[in-house]
Amino acid sequence: MEAQELHRGRLIDHIQLVVQDLAASHAFYAAVLASLDVPMGGTGDGFFWADELFVTALDSPAALGALTGRHHLAFQAQDRTMVDAFYKAALAHGGKDNGAPGERAYHPGYYAAFVLDPDGNNIEAVYHGEAVRSAASVQIAF
Repeated sequence: MEAQELHRGRLIDHIQLVVQDLAASHAFYAAVLASLDVPMGGTGDGFFWADELFVTALDSPAALGALTGRHHLAFQAQDRTMVDAFYKAALAHGGKDNGAPGERAYHPGYYAAFVLDPDGNNIEAVYHGEAVRSAASVQIAF
């Protein structure tokens, strides 16, 4: 078999799942993630998280009161200009506005834009503000 190398941590920032029964989902994800040795991150008002996975109740403020599609996917951006470019490109290619570029209250410096893709999925580009990464990506070699 030929050697293979993957890089992770450069594209996806997080994914959000909106669920109908938060308690049942918490029990499910706590169990399956424990089996993979991935710790739960914590809980909040209508949500819980582990690593880059966020699971929210339908009535959580993070769900904005409505299902926008099957998934919420957030891409990492290198700066605010890139978030703005993502938003313009998405609208020019069939996306619909779901939150213009701007600061969000999730944490200081959280600058993001949201669009609905052609299938109604909530797609985000986010810049978390000035930060120093410990590595450009995680390198996985087989």
